[in-house]
Amino acid sequence: MAASFQKKYDELLARYKDITVLRTAGEILQWDMETKMPAKGLELRSEQLSLVDLIEHRMVTDKKIGALLDAIEKDRAFDSLDDEKRRNVHILRKSYDESSMLPEKLVAEIAKQQILAVGAWKKAKAAKDYSMFRDDLAKNIELKKKAAAILMEVKGTKTPYDALLDIYEPGMTADRVSRVFGSMRTGLIKLLKKVDEGDAPDQSFLSRKVPVDSQRKISALAMDFLGYQTSGPDAWGRLDETEHPFSNGYYTDVRVTTHYYENNFKSSLFSVLHECGHALYEGGLPLEWMYQPIGSAASFGIHESQSRFVENMVGRSPEFLAYMLPKLKKVTGKALADVDLDAFVKAVNVAERSKIRIEADEVTYGLHIIIRFELERDILADKVTVDELPQAWNEKYSKYLGVEIENDSEGVMQDTHWAGASFGYFPSYALGNIYGGMFLEKMERDLPEWRSSVQEGDFSPVRSWLRENVHSRGNLYDPADLVKVVTGKGLNIKPFLGYLERKVDLVY
Repeated sequence: MAASFQKKYDELLARYKDITVLRTAGEILQWDMETKMPAKGLELRSEQLSLVDLIEHRMVTDKKIGALLDAIEKDRAFDSLDDEKRRNVHILRKSYDESSMLPEKLVAEIAKQQILAVGAWKKAKAAKDYSMFRDDLAKNIELKKKAAAILMEVKGTKTPYDALLDIYEPGMTADRVSRVFGSMRTGLIKLLKKVDEGDAPDQSFLSRKVPVDSQRKISALAMDFLGYQTSGPDAWGRLDETEHPFSNGYYTDVRVTTHYYENNFKSSLFSVLHECGHALYEGGLPLEWMYQPIGSAASFGIHESQSRFVENMVGRSPEFLAYMLPKLKKVTGKALADVDLDAFVKAVNVAERSKIRIEADEVTYGLHIIIRFELERDILADKVTVDELPQAWNEKYSKYLGVEIENDSEGVMQDTHWAGASFGYFPSYALGNIYGGMFLEKMERDLPEWRSSVQEGDFSPVRSWLRENVHSRGNLYDPADLVKVVTGKGLNIKPFLGYLERKVDLVY
């Protein structure tokens, strides 16, 4: 490879490194906003994050990057690039072309508005008053429609919503999601009928009071099991408390949060497992790819496959619960003293129609996502207005899940995503379940003894399998291609539905 060509490629990656450093600094500002920032700091933080986004946008769209990309792609040496370098160029070209089409003013306005909208959402949710959030949500929708219309042209998508979907799940379209979700909806409703015909297990002991200090010890047990290090010289993470659990970070600094409820210890246990699944993915990316485009997650759906794999496929397995229950009894004292393993396994795997997505079981979770996907699609197609949204939400919950929404805080305002202007994000959650089902099927063949290892308190075989098969491939492939590389099969709902069916049979 000619020295001049290598020099251009190295300069391109150096510029990407600077962009990554700035972006990850912005993520820490967002983490601080949700965990440590005083309430009066919101306006200042919106200005800070808006400026960070604006500077990042300027760096991404710098004409020098365009010139470097042009020179690299036109050089005869380009054809000799290996798959890793070629993928780096592809990702940067896509980012440059798309970002260059978005006006700076719009980028800054979206960044500032989403921070203000999140602040309005928090107040409105606490007051159970949608009117306090309505105008900020309308502004978010207006701005994202402008961005989607622009991105639709450069991405070559059929609809504005497809352009937003592609941000979170590259290559995915609303038509394909609709087909996959249609099969999923049919399968989930069939499973719900089986649940309705069975006898629900006792869950009452899960609402026994467990002090927050004890729950923090439970979180520590879960993190220790997974190998998520939050103390000592080798620490690369930390756990904090916030209203809505989340994770963010990069390679050597990946942080998670949870929320504690004294009468629902299960909520924090599984949210910690979930967020640590995200963290293990970020922390398990190849270190030699740090500061390269391929050294990032393949998609939000692949990210979600890792979090829900850890939370549900491992965390709710009889084997993990057999390992964990004696430890929980020791920490909680009398609260779980009379609970046996069979009752515990059934209680944490119960399926029931509910209103809140983040508390939903595995069977009904997909229906929560389908509702959001259909509403997002209709919002971007101007079929549902911001004023009609609460009623449209309530009607779908009645139709799909058979529950009646009593107020908008448990309805349209229950999630932070639309306040954060993350339209197109929700489908990734259900796609993550589907990817996870396919990964589990493959791991069962490759690692037949994984369950006995987990029951002995050893997560390392599972963690190693995930790192070798998923984490180590970073962003080398689009998500659908990655799934095929790992499993040898195209996107298929059957493994996930089969996994759920076995679980329903176990409980009911």
